[in-house]
Amino acid sequence: MMLTQIAATQLIQSYEVVHLTAGRIRLRVPNLTYDKNYDIKLLRSLKTVKAITHTRINSAASTVVIYYDSTKETITTLREQLQVAIEQAVTQELLEEDSITTAQRPDIDYWEKLGLPALALGLALVAAPLELPALASLVGCAILTAGVPVFKRAIDGAIEHHSPNVGLLDSLWLTLHTLQGELVAPALEIAMAQSTETLRDLTARAGERQALTLLNQRSYWVDREEGIEQILLSQLQVGDRVIVSPGDSIPVDGRVVRGSGLIDQQYLTGESTLVACSEGQKVFASGQVVKGQLVILAEQTGDNTHAGRTVQLIKEAPTYDTRVGDYAEELANQVVVPAMFLSAAIFAVTRDTHKAIAPLQLNFGAGIGFSVPTTILAALNYATRTGVYIRNGRALEILANLDAVVFDKTGTLTQAVGAVVGIETVNSDTSTTEILTLAVSAEQYLVHPVAEAIARYAKDKNIVARQCESWDYEVGLGVTAQIDGRKILVGSSRFLQQSGVALDVDYIRNQEGTIRNRSLVYVARDGALLGVILYSNSLRPESATVIQNLKEQGITSYILTGDNSRVASAVAYQLGINLGHTYSEAFPDRKVEIIQKLRQQGKTVAYVGDGINDSAALIHADVSIAFAIGSDIARETADIVLLDNDLRSLPHAIAIAKEAMDIVEQNIAIVAVPNISVVLAGIFFNLNPVLGVILSNGATILAELNGLRPLLGGDREYPVIESKTARDEAGLLGVPWQKRPRRGFAQFGT
Repeated sequence: MMLTQIAATQLIQSYEVVHLTAGRIRLRVPNLTYDKNYDIKLLRSLKTVKAITHTRINSAASTVVIYYDSTKETITTLREQLQVAIEQAVTQELLEEDSITTAQRPDIDYWEKLGLPALALGLALVAAPLELPALASLVGCAILTAGVPVFKRAIDGAIEHHSPNVGLLDSLWLTLHTLQGELVAPALEIAMAQSTETLRDLTARAGERQALTLLNQRSYWVDREEGIEQILLSQLQVGDRVIVSPGDSIPVDGRVVRGSGLIDQQYLTGESTLVACSEGQKVFASGQVVKGQLVILAEQTGDNTHAGRTVQLIKEAPTYDTRVGDYAEELANQVVVPAMFLSAAIFAVTRDTHKAIAPLQLNFGAGIGFSVPTTILAALNYATRTGVYIRNGRALEILANLDAVVFDKTGTLTQAVGAVVGIETVNSDTSTTEILTLAVSAEQYLVHPVAEAIARYAKDKNIVARQCESWDYEVGLGVTAQIDGRKILVGSSRFLQQSGVALDVDYIRNQEGTIRNRSLVYVARDGALLGVILYSNSLRPESATVIQNLKEQGITSYILTGDNSRVASAVAYQLGINLGHTYSEAFPDRKVEIIQKLRQQGKTVAYVGDGINDSAALIHADVSIAFAIGSDIARETADIVLLDNDLRSLPHAIAIAKEAMDIVEQNIAIVAVPNISVVLAGIFFNLNPVLGVILSNGATILAELNGLRPLLGGDREYPVIESKTARDEAGLLGVPWQKRPRRGFAQFGT
């Protein structure tokens, strides 16, 4: 026995590598099956492994997907650290801060859902052959008690919609049959109906959105006594001075101790209202910084803040409404009054109570109300398990009907991690070191691929950022800062021109960067151009494969970017996107205008972006898509989050959506056809009520089981990236629109 226990302990403390690629490892951890709280403890334990960027746990499948920085640890060292973390999680105790997470798991009252209906059905089966009035009355009371949820649904529906609903038909049917002494049929009806509802609730319970614990892994800059450092959201403490820049969610409740700006309070008030904020003012978590930079003294952190409560709300069971499901339910509700009149008319003509009650069984809306949500929940759960967070059923339904996808360029079609490839100066009086120092100083706290690339390049060159005396950020344009008493501008050509800076120069020393369509970041001081930083953002390896996949499905791809036309056209050329579907220098207002124009043409439009300058476009698209590593405002605005940060998750999500909507349509037919047939058979052939219950509710259960099909999908297979799909960058030199004269910065910025 002792050896068996030791073996079992070793089993639950071990793991098995299911799949391994650079930066990503999938494990099978047996203890996820044995300990219902192990997922929470394991997630906390894995946070101690510094190389891990984020983690996704699927308790039902006993698997863990880990994303890690392969530059920080070798796979051998990482596996050793994983073994330690897995073993430590086994012996850990739940902490107080874990209580909210565990409380979010849906709690099912099995006695109300299944116990009472089963008891009522058992009593009805026993009482039916005995024909004892006293026993029949007792059983009738048990049936009506078990039917309380049915009556409650009828009342709640009538209050909410101010009109009769299918719950009223159910209630009348149950009550009339019970009062007539036909006990088995109503008892069976309640038992089968509650079974289907329980099946739906179990599906919702299996679908905990554990993937969104990613939000707790968002990092922030903090000014502490030992200096400025970047830490995870979960590590913020009361007393920290948190630096919040445009695009960031405010992660704490506190007071502004330095800086000023504008905050969007949509997540606090429900309305997108901009509030000016300055030193000394109280701010609350979950507000979005739109302009300016704030240093906030943290007074409340974690689950005690608005941000913590927002995360918990996101983790709750998803909304599973769909247009097709709503239409079917509405149709069912519209037949309630006619069914009641038909019932009364039949009784008036025939005086046959069995035939008169038959129309009251026309409740296919209830079956649709159970089976459609089950399908949607199953699809959302499978999507989350395979790397895609879909916020609700509406988004899933729209995704299944897409015919246009609009992509932001930087960080979406191109790599999120780019690189500075050179610095050009206007004259010899200014060094490249000075230009780089000013740029990194102005952009040091921005969460944007270009700013991060400049920061990495400066670090490699041992450049130390200077302190900004004042700072302001124009979304999608650039930064204005005061450094050493002088006005510094860092941003696009349009930004500098709007600020009165002349961009023309006599020549460019290095044309290679511009020929190959590098993005340009301009740097000016006191109204005079100092030079330009050449920035390369190579294509994501999967971009061309995804564009080709969408094209094969009849979905048109578009590019919207704030970059110049040459860079935008180059990306379109390499990916095979029609140049007529490419829009350059598209700043936030222009992006919204283009999306609205596409929608006015009757297209169902998805927008894919990950920056603060994409937030308006994300809101105006039919369905919005962002990466998990994108800005807070993009991720929290988006209907769909690609948890794997891989564009191949987009066609995968579309495939899930199309399958789900096919199943929804199947389920509507599976429920409606037998239900209508049962009613007709009851009217014309006096069908036995018990048989009618079995046929109509059996169809609902069948539809429920059919709706679970998405959960049967296994681990997703990533499409092979075809290396020949994208055109070679070298081919850009032969494209006619690349051969125009290049005589100055003004041309390069257009």
